Amino acid sequence: MNIVQVVIAATIRMSVPIILGSMACIYSSRVGVVSFGCEGMMATGAFCGALAVYFFNNLWLGLLFAILGGAAISLLHAFLHVTHKVNGTLSGVSINLLGTAASALVLKIVWKSAGFSPEYQSFSKLSDTFLAKIPLVGPILADQNILFYIAIAIVIISYIVLYKTPFGLRLRMVGENPVAANSVGINTTRMKYIGVLLCGALAGLAGAYLSMARMNRFILDMSGGRGYVSMVIGDIGGGNPLIAAAISILFGFFDCLQSLFQSADTPSQFWMIIPYAFTLIMALINHKIARGPAGMGKHFDD
Repeated sequence: MNIVQVVIAATIRMSVPIILGSMACIYSSRVGVVSFGCEGMMATGAFCGALAVYFFNNLWLGLLFAILGGAAISLLHAFLHVTHKVNGTLSGVSINLLGTAASALVLKIVWKSAGFSPEYQSFSKLSDTFLAKIPLVGPILADQNILFYIAIAIVIISYIVLYKTPFGLRLRMVGENPVAANSVGINTTRMKYIGVLLCGALAGLAGAYLSMARMNRFILDMSGGRGYVSMVIGDIGGGNPLIAAAISILFGFFDCLQSLFQSADTPSQFWMIIPYAFTLIMALINHKIARGPAGMGKHFDD
C-alpha cells in the first residue's frame, strides 16, 4: 500500500471501537439515560471476551461473552438510575470504577498478573479474500477484520431502527418527554432498560475489538478513555448514528496521526493528546450549537 492507503486503513482501524462505543451511547442517551458508564462497560466487555477466548479458544464465543458482559454491568447502571433514581452521572462513575476494579481482580486471580493476560488468538485481517483485488480501495478493505464490517452494519441498522421504526420512535419519545410517553401507554421504565442494555451490549462489543482484534491479549485500562470519547461523540452527533460514525472516523484519523508521529523528534506525549484535544474542541463546539434529549435524567413520575 502507498502512504495514503496506509493512513486510511489505520484511521479505520482506530475508529472502529469509537464507532461501536458511540452507537452504544446513542441508545442510552436516546432514552434519557446518561451514558457515563460506557467506559466501564467497554472495559468489562474487553475482559469477558478475552477470558472466553483464552479458555474456549473460540473468537465468536468470545464476542458473545463480551456482549453479555457489557450488558450485564449495564443492568446495574439501569437498576441504580432508572429503578432507584440515583443520579445518572454518579451511577455511571460507579460502573466505570467497578468495571476496571473487577477486571483487575479477576486478572490477578486467573492469570496471576497485575497488568495483562497471556496471548491468545485474535481476529485476523481479510487480506486473503476477494476484497484485496478491488482496485484502489481493495488493500484498505482487506487490511481490516470482520468487526469493522459488523460495525458498519450496526451503524446502518441503528439509523433504520431509530428513525424508521415504531420502536425507535418510542425510544426517542421516552428520551424527549417521559411524562408524555407514559401518558400514551409506553412503559418508560422498560424502554429505558432496553436502551441501557443495548448500550452495554454495544460497548462490550467495542471492548472486544480492543482485546480480540486490535490486540491479542487483554491489558488493564486498555479502553484508554474511549468510553468517554464515545459519549462525547454520540452527543456531538445529536444522537444520529450516521453523523456519530463520521465523527468517530475523524477521531480515528487523529488517533492514527499520533501513532505515526510518536517517533518524531518531539515529546511523544504531545502527539498522544491530539485525538483527545480534538474531542475536547468538538465538545466545546457542541455545547454551543447542540442539545441533548429534553428528558435526559428525567422519569415519568418526576
